[in-house]
Amino acid sequence: MSVVLNPYLNFADGKAREAMEFYASVLGGEPTFMTFGDMGTEGPLAEQVMHGQLETPDGFTLMGADAPPEFVEVTFGDNVSVSIAGDDAEKMRRWFDALSEGAQAVTTPLGTQPWGDVFGSFKDRYGISWLFNIAGDAGS
Repeated sequence: MSVVLNPYLNFADGKAREAMEFYASVLGGEPTFMTFGDMGTEGPLAEQVMHGQLETPDGFTLMGADAPPEFVEVTFGDNVSVSIAGDDAEKMRRWFDALSEGAQAVTTPLGTQPWGDVFGSFKDRYGISWLFNIAGDAGS
């Protein structure tokens, strides 16, 4: 087995399932979920996501979970971002547009940068920061 690195996202207010399904609708793949109830928790917390995972056709892996305040204190900020880089400009522009729809903030509109690539960033409707970099000539 090879070693992989992927983002693990924590969501407040029981939004993990909604967020992972939204990401799947844009990036492809089918998310899988394990709830707290699957592990024996009862009550309102039982329906929340203990672990969610999305494997996309392009080889991305996103993991995420609900973060009930009794287990995790979620402070959304700029300390974690999901970065997507590549040279399929059409696909990446489509993803950028779809994922940034309803964004809390588009911090950098998608555009050519001094280093020659097309770059853009935003904080999506769930408070997650995304970075997009379309390589060189492909971004034009």
